[in-house]
Amino acid sequence: MAAQIQSALTILRRKQVEARTGLSRSSIYARLRQNPKRPGDYDPTFPKPVSVSAKAVGWIEAEIDAWLTAQVKKSRKA
Repeated sequence: MAAQIQSALTILRRKQVEARTGLSRSSIYARLRQNPKRPGDYDPTFPKPVSVSAKAVGWIEAEIDAWLTAQVKKSRKA
């Protein structure tokens, strides 16, 4: 069962996600929730953060990488 779990699960903090994606802090959080005033900002495919502690969140590196790959593929089709 342990073999099925990814052996090296890496959590990225917000600053690392900003650097990886090129998105600002506000853009990252805008992609996570719907806002009727700015409906184009919401992206249901953007990875959800995981709770690291009571006051800290992070994103799973593999999910961020997969999202970036999907964005590249989507832009290449257009």
